[in-house]
Amino acid sequence: MSNPLTITANTKFLGIMGYPVAHSLSPTMHNAAFINSGLDWVYLTFAVSPGQLVDALRGLKALGMIGANVTIPHKEEAALHVDELSPEAKLIGAVNVLGVKEGRLIGHNTDGIGFLQSLQQNAQFTVKGSKVLILGAGGAARAIALTLASFGAAQIGIANRTWQRGMDLAQVVKHSTGVEARGLNLEPMDLEPWVKEADLIVQASSVGMHPESEELKWFNPQWLSAQTLVCDLIYNPSPTRFLKLASARGCRTLDGLGMLLYQGAQGFTWWTGLEAPVGVMQQALLEGRAAIQNY
Repeated sequence: MSNPLTITANTKFLGIMGYPVAHSLSPTMHNAAFINSGLDWVYLTFAVSPGQLVDALRGLKALGMIGANVTIPHKEEAALHVDELSPEAKLIGAVNVLGVKEGRLIGHNTDGIGFLQSLQQNAQFTVKGSKVLILGAGGAARAIALTLASFGAAQIGIANRTWQRGMDLAQVVKHSTGVEARGLNLEPMDLEPWVKEADLIVQASSVGMHPESEELKWFNPQWLSAQTLVCDLIYNPSPTRFLKLASARGCRTLDGLGMLLYQGAQGFTWWTGLEAPVGVMQQALLEGRAAIQNY
């Protein structure tokens, strides 16, 4: 396969299902990896609107596809409609990687370990004993909260626009791992102490994703401590408004490109059984993002 647009009668198909999804750099990353590994595979985007996920999952099997990634807003719903869940996906209750094996649809989750690798490789952050604040309570937040708790975080706070959703996730974390976890409302009295004391803050919602330029109006950057590592899972634009505000307070920052890379590398290996060409995938992501931002 000389380039990702060369299709043969034997080409195997994968893709990413989400809504919206046109902004995704996953095709750039995975197609580069397939070429490097000599695979006659191609990776596409599939805009699957809310309410159409079950039909899309049936189509995945019916079309004989290898698998797919799942992104916003489908990660949690996907976990309810597969034939089997990996232990990680079962614990997290959300799926970001699908595989079709012997006619069965298997759901897996690489988000948490991908984020952990990014923390370790790109920010040299030590999770053990840390106090973590997560903004958002969707599928990526679930993966990150449970993974960080499993790897030794001491306290986890979860702040979400729907307070009950954050409370529910905190209960799952506490029940599954024994780590102290708390759902937070967005009132300053509740949120401010956590922002000031957190070793790590993770912005895990879609607020601020390209092409939008929203900000978390309920989050006061003046509360931030310069000792805090601030992460935003969004990788385009980079930096996001959220990370710009954190940088202005003297915080170290980390965007979501590393998480995308490492969760993608885990997915590549799960699908192919091969070692992921991480350097090739990283270079493709950097070039792809630069092209978008310079457009």
